[in-house]
Amino acid sequence: ISASTDKGLFWGVQTLRQLLPLSKTAPAEIPAVRIEDAPGYAWRGVMLDVSRHFYPVSFVEKQLDLLSYYKINTFHWHLTDDQGWRIQIKRYPKLTSVGAWRIEADGTRYGGFYTQAQIREVVDYARRRNITVIPEIEMPGHSVAAIAAYPELSCSKQQVAVTTAWGVHKNIDCVGDEGTFTFLENVLDEALPLFPSQSVHIGGDETPKIAWHECASCQALMPQLGLKDEDGLQSYFIKRIQHYLEDKGRTLVG
Repeated sequence: ISASTDKGLFWGVQTLRQLLPLSKTAPAEIPAVRIEDAPGYAWRGVMLDVSRHFYPVSFVEKQLDLLSYYKINTFHWHLTDDQGWRIQIKRYPKLTSVGAWRIEADGTRYGGFYTQAQIREVVDYARRRNITVIPEIEMPGHSVAAIAAYPELSCSKQQVAVTTAWGVHKNIDCVGDEGTFTFLENVLDEALPLFPSQSVHIGGDETPKIAWHECASCQALMPQLGLKDEDGLQSYFIKRIQHYLEDKGRTLVG
């Protein structure tokens, strides 16, 4: 096996593994072949949403073993959404004491989260299998779990529960409140050291503007920024987070 980089050599070993028989009791024979292989895409990714359905570290690591075997090199870890917040942020403990749990229709409490130590373990486990972990921390929409923990993030400032309903929710981060950006920057400041990846995913889609349309501070912000509508506010929000990540040497994905 020869390759131009260590990573290429690693994938060459995976090719060799794939040529071996599936049964452990079968003779360890492989066909006499010559394989010249190169990836069609530099980013070969799989996304796992642990916000809707939480999976323990043992399950995540088993997935990483399988992804590596099939030469998938990017693990997109969807860590926050309306139905659950899964990453420990020490500055904001309610994100995991409140935001990580929901009450199902039958009255059971469902959820869970990963400590920062567990996240470091998973990221290193992936690194040793040639996989980069890309975190996703959703904003400004898909943020009900965060708002349940800290209602001041929303335009209404009213207490809500972590939702059990799927779909797109109208309760979103308040773009007109400077405290929203303070919160999100503090979250990113804790999360970024856990993930050495160049890319950071913020979601950014499915953001109904109803709350912003009815919010006095959001409406006041539009003429200040020279914006004609709430769609402009969403662009302002995304660009502001993009610039913040750029200052940290990271690239926004959304």
